[in-house]
Amino acid sequence: MEAVVFVFSLLDCCALIFLSVYFIITLSDLECDYINARSCCSKLNKWVIPELIGHAIVTVLMLISLHWFIFLLNLPVATWNIYRFIMVPSGNMGVFDPTEIHNRGQLKSHMKEAMIKLGFHLLCFFMYLYSMILALIND
Repeated sequence: MEAVVFVFSLLDCCALIFLSVYFIITLSDLECDYINARSCCSKLNKWVIPELIGHAIVTVLMLISLHWFIFLLNLPVATWNIYRFIMVPSGNMGVFDPTEIHNRGQLKSHMKEAMIKLGFHLLCFFMYLYSMILALIND
C-alpha cells in the first residue's frame, strides 16, 4: 500500500513540475512582451485551482498514510497556495491580475515564486522516487 501512495505522489509531483515550468514560461513570455498581460493572466489563473488541489491531495495523503516528515514538508507550500487563493482582492481577475501584474514588482515576485515551487517539486520528486523504491524493496 505504501508503494501505491508514493507512485500516486510521484505522478502528482510530475504534474506539479509541469505546471511550475508552464508558469515560468508564461511569465517569461509576459516579461519579454511576447503576450499581453490579459492573456497571460487568464492562462495562469486557469491552472491555479488545479495546482492547489493537486498539492492539497498529496499533503492530505501523506497525513493519512502517516508520513509525518513529508507531510510537514508539504504543509507550508499547501498553506501558502490556499492563502494566496483566498486573499485575492474582490474585483481582481484571480491570483494573477492583468491590471496589477506590472505594478510593485509583482511580475518578479510571481516569477520568483514559480522558481521556488519548481525547486520544491523537484526535491519532492526525488524524495518520492526514493521512498517508492524503498517501499517496493521492503514489500
